[in-house]
Amino acid sequence: MIYTVTFNPALDYNVRLDTLTPGKINRVTFEQVLGGGKGINVSIVLGNLGHKSTAMGFLAGFTGKEIIRQLRTFNADEDFVQLDEGFSRINVKVKADIETEINGQGPKISDAKRDELFEKLSKLGAGDTLVISGSVPNTLPDDMYERTLEPLQGKGIRVVVDAEKGLLLKILKFNPWLIKPNNHELGDMFGVTLKTDEEIVTYAKKLQEKGAQNVLISMAGDGAILLTAEGKSYKSPAPKGTLVNSIGAGDSMVAGFIAGYEESGGDYEKAFKMGVATGSASAFSENLATRPEVEALLKTIA
Repeated sequence: MIYTVTFNPALDYNVRLDTLTPGKINRVTFEQVLGGGKGINVSIVLGNLGHKSTAMGFLAGFTGKEIIRQLRTFNADEDFVQLDEGFSRINVKVKADIETEINGQGPKISDAKRDELFEKLSKLGAGDTLVISGSVPNTLPDDMYERTLEPLQGKGIRVVVDAEKGLLLKILKFNPWLIKPNNHELGDMFGVTLKTDEEIVTYAKKLQEKGAQNVLISMAGDGAILLTAEGKSYKSPAPKGTLVNSIGAGDSMVAGFIAGYEESGGDYEKAFKMGVATGSASAFSENLATRPEVEALLKTIA
């Protein structure tokens, strides 16, 4: 079974307008409300690709109920810890002449509720895939990723981590099955600016030396690179298309990789191509990638 964990889920209120003028009334030309948070996105895309997953984490209030409703419409199960107070955050994402984001803080999470999530995760076992991604709210400890993964060691769980520098580097000691930094994040981890594919591969290998098994590096319009635990590397240019919405493209790549790995019986090259196609399909769409969109792009990837 595939499980995703989002510590700070959200409803994303996405709006577009020609020009954003501070201090004035601004009227939008497009709006949508989508369940958000990196793990939520992974579960939604997996559902679109025909793969069941169970989304986990913390939810509260009327916004939490809407996130659950949306997950169910995308063929995803859920097993969240329900919080007694507050509401899951709302993120406002404005696309105009400049892009602006206003992200909510999220509800307070007690130690008891944190332990309730750990108890749910303790039931995972051999053959399961666990995706942990996204930020940690300020009401949880800074080492939340480490506290989550340490009890799961030695259970045969494939762990996927997609998180920012500080969170990612600390969990490499647990030998995650897959990590997915982008090229800018990879350079930031080592205090360098990566300009060539060769440099990206060199520093991705350093993450393997620190414990990561497979390293998938997304490079936006420049495609992606995969270094496998078997010592192989693959590169793919990005499929051609018009960028519509970059939100969730990286999460979609993770979902596509997992789906491709499952469908191919563990073929990393096929998983990689599926990941590239799925990430691009989301970037070229108003919403997250669907199966027909992904299959159309797969035909263009050599």
